[in-house]
Amino acid sequence: MRVALFVTCVNDTLFPGTGQAVVTLLRRLGCDVDFPTAQTCCGQMHLNTGYLAEGRRLARHFADVFAGYDAVVVPSGSCAAMVREQYPKLARAASGGHGGHDGHGGHGGHGTGGGPVPSGAAGGYEPRAGEPAPPAGESAEAGPRVYELSEFLLDVLGAEDVGAYFPHRVTYHPTCHSLRGLRLGDRPLRLLERVRGLELVPLPESEECCGFGGTFAVKNPAVSAAMCADKVRNIMDTGAEVVCATDNSCLMHIGGTLRRQRTGVRTMHLAEILAATEDPAGTAAAGAARGVAEDAATTAGEDGATTGEDGR
Repeated sequence: MRVALFVTCVNDTLFPGTGQAVVTLLRRLGCDVDFPTAQTCCGQMHLNTGYLAEGRRLARHFADVFAGYDAVVVPSGSCAAMVREQYPKLARAASGGHGGHDGHGGHGGHGTGGGPVPSGAAGGYEPRAGEPAPPAGESAEAGPRVYELSEFLLDVLGAEDVGAYFPHRVTYHPTCHSLRGLRLGDRPLRLLERVRGLELVPLPESEECCGFGGTFAVKNPAVSAAMCADKVRNIMDTGAEVVCATDNSCLMHIGGTLRRQRTGVRTMHLAEILAATEDPAGTAAAGAARGVAEDAATTAGEDGATTGEDGR
């Protein structure tokens, strides 16, 4: 099976350890993993902000870069949902079909959910001069082959026990796009339950949004910060040492508040926990790198640039 890693721009820029953890994990499970260096952003920020032409070109580029792979693994519920749910709608709109909202996107991850083309805007995208509108299926073809990490591990590889060891008390935050868009259900929890040494504790009001939402946190900083404060309070009630999720964007938001309050609770992506073994060096390095990124987000918040958690 030819497997490609789509690392996402947030991970590539701020949390490269997550991409490295995915490769380590998949190779441990016998996968031949490629990293196409021509990959770029999935275009979610562009589409959710109204830059349809720019987002359309990124979607077509994604389809070109990942053509020919049996599976594309994404350590982000948000970006996986973007490719699987929004690309087909954007392609239909480009060819003159209807590409409106489907009414069930969350506002976790990089954007606030919903379709990238305004409701009722059939054929709302117009190619620029010299840019032909390809058939609707072009960008949509990549969709069925794209898997969020926990989906790939359980649904494709059938690997519930991935050989991980992580002796810590952990709680899990289901991000909005993974919960409401991809409908991951209990997949991440099933994987965490099989990690040796890990004590998994339930998170109160776990389905409540953390308040990130990409540009939502920038445009509505007070509301975003209040939502994150509620999330952090629930995390603290669990007594967990680590809060885990499938999206580093949301973990960055939560982690900024946790660090500003000096709670001592760490954030870790699901991939980093699943890649951990009894060798503590790799886990320590990943934690140090994550701390640098969250310190930067915290500093931005203290300077008043953002809420203190959103690095974009």
